[in-house]
Amino acid sequence: MARLLTAALLVCVFASAQQADLIVHNGKIVTVDSRFAIARAMAVRGESILAVGGEAEVMRHKGASTRVIDLKGKTVLPGLMDSHTHAADAAMYEFDHEVPDMETVADVLAYIRARAKVVPDGQWITLSQVFITRLREQRYPTRAELDEAAGNHPVAFRTGPDASLNTLALKASGIDRNTKAPPGAKIELDPATGEPTGILRSAGSLIKSVSSGRTATLDDRANRLAMLIADYNTVGITSIADRDSSDQDVAVYERLHETGRLNCRVFINYSIDPNAPIEKVRERILQAARHPLHKPNNRLWMRGLKAYLDGGMLTGSAYMREPWGVSRIYSIIDPNYRGMLYIQPDRLADVVRMALQNDLQFTAHSVGDGAVTNLVAAYERVNREFPVRDQRPCVTHCNFMTPEAIEKMAALGVVADLQPAWLERDGATLTKQFGDARLRFFQPYATLARQGVTAGGGSDHMQKIGGMRSINPYNPFFGMWITLTRQPRWTDKPLHPEERLTREQAIRLYTVNNAFLTFAEKERGSLEPGKLADFIVLDRDILTCPLDQVKQIQVTQTFLGGRQVHPPAK
Repeated sequence: MARLLTAALLVCVFASAQQADLIVHNGKIVTVDSRFAIARAMAVRGESILAVGGEAEVMRHKGASTRVIDLKGKTVLPGLMDSHTHAADAAMYEFDHEVPDMETVADVLAYIRARAKVVPDGQWITLSQVFITRLREQRYPTRAELDEAAGNHPVAFRTGPDASLNTLALKASGIDRNTKAPPGAKIELDPATGEPTGILRSAGSLIKSVSSGRTATLDDRANRLAMLIADYNTVGITSIADRDSSDQDVAVYERLHETGRLNCRVFINYSIDPNAPIEKVRERILQAARHPLHKPNNRLWMRGLKAYLDGGMLTGSAYMREPWGVSRIYSIIDPNYRGMLYIQPDRLADVVRMALQNDLQFTAHSVGDGAVTNLVAAYERVNREFPVRDQRPCVTHCNFMTPEAIEKMAALGVVADLQPAWLERDGATLTKQFGDARLRFFQPYATLARQGVTAGGGSDHMQKIGGMRSINPYNPFFGMWITLTRQPRWTDKPLHPEERLTREQAIRLYTVNNAFLTFAEKERGSLEPGKLADFIVLDRDILTCPLDQVKQIQVTQTFLGGRQVHPPAK
């Protein structure tokens, strides 16, 4: 025993003698550890945290070459994490030309008219990811309106899996009253004439559009992604999960990593099509499992798979347990329509099984409560064969939930990847469509926390560079503010305030919870000795500032592995 104590003392003496490369002190360091402890100072050596605590104990690590930063009372948080981005694609959204903000159908039509003046007649005009829930009229532009705006061009207004086409676009794509939609898709027909209205549900594969923009090289893509990541750093983001990486996306991340410009830690979910022939599905899964990036790496790690189980709430195609109802907003005319389900239960369970058996986290885009129920059922089915908990199976989006699904998720160890901004951006439209009662378990953050389901906060960032400029805002403080207030825009009351989080819970959503979602809780998410020195300095105290100021918080400095990345070190 004496020998053990002596060894322990030697370790302590050696640790206390270690010189720090960086010390930040005289601040309010919110560690987000298990006790949510607050410290005054922190020492960093190399990429890791050496010590956290009081001024005197941390200053013992100061040496002649130690950089010392006086925080002057400012608050420090762990580097923030976004549980859901499409960064490689989002960076390219305005590669060809800038796309203005659009809040009305008139804005959409004005943009299309402007494009018609610069795009030669007969060439396609395509507008993507402008969601009808976020237009004040809360509807699609009609075929006639698109014809009027650009009658000499095929026009596609695409909102993800769904679209509104003009007459020339329907003609160029060979879509008429006799066209058969692919499985799981739908071509809306006018009940009076039997002709296509121009609205397509999950039928994007039928659109024969041709890009009129510039073609990007790998270096173009890498440069744009570096720009985007630099902007992530400005709002405190030091880690992301790219939830649907193609081979091209992976190549772009690799290029940045190889050239030392990947100033963000990236967890990759490799894209997969579960409805491909089963041998192709198995081959894709094995390709991910055998990929060099599947080896653990704290900067770039391919650890998951992503599929699409249903459509979206922004487009009127999320798979619901009950019918959507006839809707002018979403141009739904079938009273029994429940949305779109893309993967049948047996195939879903087969793909989940293969993913988890190959050490790959599985997640699926599952927006509606019907889709969430189906995905949880698949995890439950596989769990009867072997425990799934250690692979942290995930549900992505899970906007509409049920108490039964939440209870099963807690029992199975299923984690959740949610996007708070949708509550603020789309709550008014959803309340108009479904009513308050049907939204009782819409993004139920407090219930998830109470039931023991680990939920992480993300943005689903798909377009534009700019924390609040993006159509899906990726500023994490805006996301935190939403979980604290649950206040949709264009309304005068919160949406089910009983599901609000505390400030501590909101911070955990973007730190330790997201670390757990991405198997990184032992190395980041909190500020503790031995963990990576990813941290940010704020311009105000997030724990005590007025509630409405939470969304206005600015990040004055961002550090990744002890290295300052915002503002860039001189």
